[in-house]
Amino acid sequence: MNDVLLRVERLTAGYGEAPVLQDIDIEVRRGELVALVGSNGAGKTSLLRCLSRLMPVQGRIVFDGVDVTEASADAVYRAGLVQLPEGRQLFDRMSVEDNLLMGANNRSDKAGIRTDLERVYALFPRMAERRRQIAGSMSGGEQQMCAMGRALMARPKLLLVDEMSLGLAPVVVEQLMDILLQVRADGVTVLLVEQDIHLALEHADRGYVVENGRIVLADAADRLLGNPEVQRAYLGI
Repeated sequence: MNDVLLRVERLTAGYGEAPVLQDIDIEVRRGELVALVGSNGAGKTSLLRCLSRLMPVQGRIVFDGVDVTEASADAVYRAGLVQLPEGRQLFDRMSVEDNLLMGANNRSDKAGIRTDLERVYALFPRMAERRRQIAGSMSGGEQQMCAMGRALMARPKLLLVDEMSLGLAPVVVEQLMDILLQVRADGVTVLLVEQDIHLALEHADRGYVVENGRIVLADAADRLLGNPEVQRAYLGI
């Protein structure tokens, strides 16, 4: 089996005439947690949108051995490339459980869906307690748990996580990161976009630094954390 789950080659994309991403080359191996870090507006979220096939691109995207450059968003989702979006994007007026089940809306294996739902409730006991509660009435941290659970209901091979920590208390972020690491230990590969660079690199295997739509650094996560350029530009050291 090919060790590389995702390969991106010379990807360029933008809105209208303005390029947002230029000549992006990255790869994510099976079982890794890879961090994609950089300042706000660097192009990180745009790259995830390209991978989820929500933006047209030039270049090449290969996922699980298949060229998906021209594939639809639905096709890559069914193939196991699943995004946990920035801002959670829950259905605020639906119950927690109905939101979770939306993650499995492309599946027909009822027994498997029920098993996965119970697994999500085991990961997030608070969601089990609130399964009948309207999602929009929960705290931000609880909503992020629900959004992560919804993504897991799709049985991702690769989970794209966009700004998981945004607007959340540090204790909640720590809980979510622990769950993300458990999900990774259970076999889900993770590509983590995160503005909190220390948080991301502290837990990642490898990392890419994005500036102005380009990859400017790529290395093992611990080496990036110790890189003087990264420390000066992003960590205030």
